Amino acid sequence: MKNLLNRIVLDPEIMVGKPTIRGTRITVQHILGLLAQNFSPEAIIEEYPRVTREDIQACLLFAQNALEDFEFVPLITGA
Repeated sequence: MKNLLNRIVLDPEIMVGKPTIRGTRITVQHILGLLAQNFSPEAIIEEYPRVTREDIQACLLFAQNALEDFEFVPLITGA
């Protein structure tokens, strides 16, 4: 798992410090957005040939780790 996370970098000189796939300017957020829009990993790889299946998996692992210690507060809705 740790090897997968090495594929993600945060560099203030690249994409204003957003997490990106190493060696690219493709953000984790962008890959997650494509997956959320029902793009398959194959379609993402076809569109971005430098991205690998492992890069996509690393994006998912990065997101999971980012949310792991996050505390969610229930929203109170007016009734």
